[in-house]
Amino acid sequence: MRYVPLAAALLAAGAAQAQVGITADLGTTGAGFHLVVPMESYLNGRFGANYFKHDFDRRTDQVNYAIKGKLQTFDILFDWYVREGSPFHLTGGLVYNGNRFDATAQGDQLGQLTLNGHSYYAPDIGIVKGHVDYRKAAPYLGIGWGNALKSQGRWSFNADLGAFFQGNPNVTLGGYGCTISKQLCDVIANDIAAEGLRLKDDIDSFKVYPVLRASLNYSF
Repeated sequence: MRYVPLAAALLAAGAAQAQVGITADLGTTGAGFHLVVPMESYLNGRFGANYFKHDFDRRTDQVNYAIKGKLQTFDILFDWYVREGSPFHLTGGLVYNGNRFDATAQGDQLGQLTLNGHSYYAPDIGIVKGHVDYRKAAPYLGIGWGNALKSQGRWSFNADLGAFFQGNPNVTLGGYGCTISKQLCDVIANDIAAEGLRLKDDIDSFKVYPVLRASLNYSF
């Protein structure tokens, strides 16, 4: 939210010109909207938000996780049109990355949970859960097709293809409610820590988040 004053200043810079546009978006960042304002003859500013919730299962080594995902991003983007009258543009900007995934380890059909190669009875060790998130400020680069402010009518379409760099994931994984001896609970805690490192290694390749988005635009 600290980027809101910057967005407000950029919006004010374009407010001197009458035409603005709004977009309804759908893509890999979820559903969203953007406000489009003119900045210069070949430059538009886009400011908006995207949101989506998605639950899924993922297996890492010998552990199955039930994951609740929440995609939540806020965009400050600039579209540079390389030629007058052309809908093709290059896009750069900054994304506030609020994407987060909450993971809970699941026992098998016999109630067994294997951690770091050791099998336990799941009710004895309690709940194993954690979350994954990323750094908040992520630079964005991409290309696109369409211009909400210079279409033949009030309605138009836009497409974006790009990515934002979210860096290494922040992963936490812990156990809660161990009901057996303290000595064995300490061993389980070490096994959970090892599984946390495996989980981080498994998702470490997602440093770059791909963006493929289609938009319906309206100008007024």
